[in-house]
Amino acid sequence: MTAAVCYQIGASRPESHLFQVTLTIANPAPEGQRLTLPNWIPGSYMIRDFSRHVGTVCGTDSDGRPVSVQKLAKSEWQCDPVKGPLTLKYEVYAWDLSVRGAHLDQTHGFFNGTSVFLVVSGQEHLPHEVSIVPPVGVTGEWRVATSLPRLDAPALGFGTYQAENYDALIDHPVEMGNFTHASFMACGVEHEVVITGRHRTDMDRLVRDLERICTTQIRFFGEPAPFSRYVFLVTAVGNGYGGLEHRASTALLCSRDDLPQQGEPEGNPGDRYKTFLGLCSHEYFHSWNVKRIKPAVFMPYDLRSETHTPLLWAFEGITSYYDDLMLARAGLVSSQSYLELLAQQITRHLRTPGRFHQSVSESSVDAWSKYYRQDENSPNSLVSYYVKGALIALCLDLLLRQRTNDNVSLDTLMQRLWHEYGQTGIGVRENDIPRLAAELCGDSLEDFWQNALYGTAELPLAELLAARGVKWILRAAENMADTGGKPATDTAPKPSLGIKVQNADGGAQLQIVFAGGTASASGLSAGDVLIAVDGLRVNGGTIEKVIASRQPGDVLDVHAFRRDELMQFQVTVGQALKDTCVLQLPDDVESCRQVEEWILGR
Repeated sequence: MTAAVCYQIGASRPESHLFQVTLTIANPAPEGQRLTLPNWIPGSYMIRDFSRHVGTVCGTDSDGRPVSVQKLAKSEWQCDPVKGPLTLKYEVYAWDLSVRGAHLDQTHGFFNGTSVFLVVSGQEHLPHEVSIVPPVGVTGEWRVATSLPRLDAPALGFGTYQAENYDALIDHPVEMGNFTHASFMACGVEHEVVITGRHRTDMDRLVRDLERICTTQIRFFGEPAPFSRYVFLVTAVGNGYGGLEHRASTALLCSRDDLPQQGEPEGNPGDRYKTFLGLCSHEYFHSWNVKRIKPAVFMPYDLRSETHTPLLWAFEGITSYYDDLMLARAGLVSSQSYLELLAQQITRHLRTPGRFHQSVSESSVDAWSKYYRQDENSPNSLVSYYVKGALIALCLDLLLRQRTNDNVSLDTLMQRLWHEYGQTGIGVRENDIPRLAAELCGDSLEDFWQNALYGTAELPLAELLAARGVKWILRAAENMADTGGKPATDTAPKPSLGIKVQNADGGAQLQIVFAGGTASASGLSAGDVLIAVDGLRVNGGTIEKVIASRQPGDVLDVHAFRRDELMQFQVTVGQALKDTCVLQLPDDVESCRQVEEWILGR
């Protein structure tokens, strides 16, 4: 043991989903060592209470004699005073197949340090080591993938890893198992791609595409990259989506069909693969924007308590603006394909009635209690700081270009944030981004900021895009699967009840009843199960066809169960809102050039 704080993590029975952790503290506090565990993980703004998965903590001194360990609170322990090294042993239940926690079975193991490594209070700043040992009784040749610096562990091997302090230790997730591995170089930096789970990925294509994204982003902020090695940790499942950024890696969860398949034709990626590339681009961009350029209140993180900031619109929203934009700049999608992706994002925003009730600043602060705890009424009461934040970034980009004859853009502002905040370790305060924008363009943009950040009026999207030359079209959704971005195939008026449904036993369950829709006006509520319309049975697969066969103004006789009570409603068919966006390149060459200059960052 060379570090002040050393962990060993392994599993004697992976099928039990229990990691065994041994923590050795060289010099425990003389008055008795206190231990804690984070209650949340950076990048996911919700109290997770990881300690609920920690079993009894047992302590011994250097002679093997028991040391009393008392539980003080849900994530806090107190050890009796002891001289010399203190050893603690405990188990962690790991059955959370997400990017935030820990998961273990006979096929693989994954963990974030926030889920498994107790904090040695008062020694967080000291060097930490972790010895990762192979689980007992697993089949195949298990390997280890992590961006943690190696001490005596071989590449992709079990052994000892090191971190300069506790914050660094928990910012490098670990994957172990029989995974697929590939690597590539981008701007002189080694990058690794690890895929766990069954898949048929064209690894050569994936590596080529990721290399283009990573190279584009490193050059955007300026070489060298802020890490010496980077790891994409991908878990492929039947149906899933998610990502969490770290300082030199990202944990990703995706549907296996989102990955490029062997034998697929090269060229413009399909919609599902574009979604995955956009996720990779998003998390990689976070290496700069939130991991290093970060809110002042996150410096340092307080992982015991909620830490509120009105700036998530900037750190998640600006990242959400650049994720797809970087696909275009890397040459992976065309300018028109990018406009389709942008139109889909605008569509998501326009289909959120909550945008008229909550500002993006409030949404950022409310992340802990509302955004990460959504219910059936959330679309009516919330606005997404991801989506609206991205559209604020779009508006700001176009405004800066407009006011400076394309001499200044959001690119300029982000690069300045990197140099003045990210590289210096200075935290970003609430007014720093508006102040920098004003310095760059010579205009306070006060009216824009007041409405965009603190108001609920519509953003000037149509005006700014039209001024750039982009064709802006709003139409009604053609069906419930219509996500926007593409021209309509049928321009006839579309009937609507203002609902979103899912299959349920015996009928169609209302997931969401949108405020202002005719279903809401009739008294129908989320959770109701529609069983018949005009005397004929319906389910999740037929209700859309039934509505589509009616005309706006028709009155439907609807029977539905609310809990176990049968209820009857008279619902007037409404007309679908024009909330589906289509963006297109202009026809003339000069205007098209101006649009591409913006998209491609020229």
